[in-house]
Amino acid sequence: MGGNQLEEIVDPLIEWYRNNGRSLPWRKDRDPYRVWVSEIMLQQTRVETVIPYFERFVKRFPDIASLAASEDEELFKLWEGLGYYSRALNMKKAAQIICARYQGTFPEKFEEIMDLPGIGSYTAGAISSIAFEQAKAAVDGNVLRVITRLTENSWDISDVKFRRQVAELLEQIYPLKGKGDFTQSLMELGAVICVPNGEPRCGDCPLAFFCGAYHSGMQMQYPVKKKKIVRKIEQKTVLILRIRDIEDRVAIRKREDGGVLARMWEFPNLEGILTRQEILQWLSNKNVTVKEMSGYGTQEQQIKHIFTHIEWHMTYWIVDCETVGEDNGFIWVTAQQLENEIALPTAFKKVYKKIP
Repeated sequence: MGGNQLEEIVDPLIEWYRNNGRSLPWRKDRDPYRVWVSEIMLQQTRVETVIPYFERFVKRFPDIASLAASEDEELFKLWEGLGYYSRALNMKKAAQIICARYQGTFPEKFEEIMDLPGIGSYTAGAISSIAFEQAKAAVDGNVLRVITRLTENSWDISDVKFRRQVAELLEQIYPLKGKGDFTQSLMELGAVICVPNGEPRCGDCPLAFFCGAYHSGMQMQYPVKKKKIVRKIEQKTVLILRIRDIEDRVAIRKREDGGVLARMWEFPNLEGILTRQEILQWLSNKNVTVKEMSGYGTQEQQIKHIFTHIEWHMTYWIVDCETVGEDNGFIWVTAQQLENEIALPTAFKKVYKKIP
């Protein structure tokens, strides 16, 4: 796979993109802040899903300074439904660093962009090329699929060395002008023509003349990717603690700073599948006395939620509380607060929806 060979794709690909690229809100200008926000949101999320989130986000936080000054609760609420909340926290941290270190102006150097929290080589390449017209490639799954089909390359695309090689080859062929368009044209081709699921639309592809897989009829053999690592399964017992008074309230608490869903709100939960007696003992230690409780702990009743490397299998109990002491780490909120003010991760929303 040689850079000189790939030079043939540049002009037809850019021309196709300029005539056919989708009109997306983050493409209206080359503001690095907007490019950055869109690229973080688009990680493992469909474009159609991201559009309304992006528009709400930049309306509320139109610049780096406003994001740096944001409150976690409001930030999480705007992010609610996108998942991977650590991305939002890293953006806030990065915004604060930009304000402190670069006087609120997004840094232009690739190495400085890479040094910001939550930004890897792909996002740094996208910002560098789209916002600052630098010959820095943004190599993601879409781009790897395009390149491996064009060149009929069977290297495992999950191999970091291969990604680096593709980035280096692409950076050799960036045009003198239109570097941002070239980056976006590769992304766009992989998203709408050389698609990730199903047959590629080779009849509409501006690079069909060059594509080895198309000419050999082997498109579906590429890209090659090793089998996914089996996710670790974690058993959880989730407790919906209720106070039934004038306005029903439920207990939530803050998660710790590290790990999955760091600093997010959650329903109280315990590791493993606990018995009624174990739960009663735990609640007693929290100064909670129980009026009534119902358990949903069979295999059929388990609620599953998948993270990237972890799978939660959740049994749950609905507990009506008689009395509640202090200093147990709980706060009590209404359904309206959960809906409008508090960002509850999807895993716990799945349980909440089961409440009769």
